[in-house]
Amino acid sequence: MASLAPTQFYRGPHPNLWFLIFYLMASSTLAQHDSIPTAVEALELRSAGYNITFENTEDPTWFREVRLRKYDGVVFLSTTGEILDAEGKTAFQNYLNKGGNFVAIHSASDSLNTTTFYGQEVGAYFDYHPPISRATVNVLTKAHPSTSMLPDRWEVTDEMYNFKSDPRSVGAVVILSADESTYTDPGPRKFDQGQPHPTAWYQKRGAGVQSGGLAGRSFYTSLGHLNETWQDELFLSHVFGGITWALDSGTTKASNPAADLGRPATTSTSSSSLPNPSKTNAPSSTMQRYSVAVLSMVLRVHMAHHGLSCLPALNDQ
Repeated sequence: MASLAPTQFYRGPHPNLWFLIFYLMASSTLAQHDSIPTAVEALELRSAGYNITFENTEDPTWFREVRLRKYDGVVFLSTTGEILDAEGKTAFQNYLNKGGNFVAIHSASDSLNTTTFYGQEVGAYFDYHPPISRATVNVLTKAHPSTSMLPDRWEVTDEMYNFKSDPRSVGAVVILSADESTYTDPGPRKFDQGQPHPTAWYQKRGAGVQSGGLAGRSFYTSLGHLNETWQDELFLSHVFGGITWALDSGTTKASNPAADLGRPATTSTSSSSLPNPSKTNAPSSTMQRYSVAVLSMVLRVHMAHHGLSCLPALNDQ
């Protein structure tokens, strides 16, 4: 894959954005993704540049209303199987009903396969994939922040997912499409996923919201299987474009003070996972005042020793 300079990344739309990364793989019969630690690290290392604070867990008990309410968005990162209990599903449904934003990556479409609202929110359930292939993905539009930096025909090495339904049937807009002529798929294909072949898509209003709820945004990309993929800046710009687009929904406190979810944009925060590189070496105001006071004292002692008049005290504010 080609690389992209970090200065070309799409920046987060608001300050003080909080995002939960959930990566539980609950199915022992499905392929395990050893790229998850690499993916989490890649997201967290770039968090400050996008105005986002990430927290991550594989603990399903985090899905309780009191805990979810602080997040502007939730990403299901390569999750599989029955990852939430009944209470967790209810809490997540209520989170979506209040304007919560959702991002799903790779095998997240193979999670909660009997939970109707989740299938609608993610857009379509995973069916199968052929062996990992070097394939071409067509960019259907560059009007979205997750695709604006991509070449028209993007060569990737990944699993080319097939789905059990067409995500366009729930209102999703497909933005990436696998070019089926560039890889081999022995099938069998049992479901109609629509054309062109869906590979990534978005919903301006997540379809998993119950009637009367406030819908946030939903974004899904089926790419992201390999460790090497999560070390590629172009792929990461695609993912962060989807994340930051989802967070610009206007349904959380970062941009809407009347919202139920998230934290106010004016609140000062720091990442719980990693230090903010822009702040790590910055002296605190207390240390600055201490340094000025010491400098002032040294100057006074030096001048008195040489019989010089003392200067006015330095301003330590």
